[in-house]
Amino acid sequence: MIEMFATYRQHLAFILALLVPAAAAALVPFRGNFTTTAAALVLVACVVAIAVLGSRVSGFVASVSAALWFDFFLTRPYYQFAISHRPDLETTIAIFVVGIIVTELAARSRHHSLVSNEETTYVSMIRDLTDLAARSSRSVEVIESVERSLVPLLDLRACRFDATLTNPPLARIVSSGAVIHVGLEWPVSDIGIPGPAAEIVAEWRGRALGRFILTPSSGQPVSLERRVVAVLLVNVVGASLATETRVA
Repeated sequence: MIEMFATYRQHLAFILALLVPAAAAALVPFRGNFTTTAAALVLVACVVAIAVLGSRVSGFVASVSAALWFDFFLTRPYYQFAISHRPDLETTIAIFVVGIIVTELAARSRHHSLVSNEETTYVSMIRDLTDLAARSSRSVEVIESVERSLVPLLDLRACRFDATLTNPPLARIVSSGAVIHVGLEWPVSDIGIPGPAAEIVAEWRGRALGRFILTPSSGQPVSLERRVVAVLLVNVVGASLATETRVA
């Protein structure tokens, strides 16, 4: 049930944003003994709830809708998009401005929370892999773990390890997280990793020990943070392969 709510949360918020006029209309029977300021606070509360629940779009729609329908239903002359009293005009503007500010604050809060959760996931991913590399004497286990991790991390369709490198190279994710394709930096954050295949080279102390061949999802943007983490994971494989070679 919780997962279903998370999936449809933004859709629900947008629907609620469209229903703000109904909330304003529901206050019509009380406008004779209910101050416009109090009514405005009720509508602002609706906007806040929608902004927290949904996206920027939902919050902006709710803010505009609340201001318009407050004017239409709750200010004189009634049932017209016109305002005859300055205090009502100021209240209407305040509804809109407060709604926009709350929406932006809620969106920024969601973004910071998402970034924080992603960073925690990345740290755990690197820690688990280094623990595996330290415990295991077989680099194949580390390679398989990285293959599994890279697919969701980079939104890939497939990933496999290849002990040989080709010349010329495929589009390559380098240590900085940049993607170099035919000598140019590719705008991955906008249009995704270039296909049909790309690579990350497993290196240790400047020595190439293999590569991971990536089959990207077409046009799927990948953040710089994810690409840097991917290179770090592959470098652990490089260290594991180098250690295995020395032991052998």
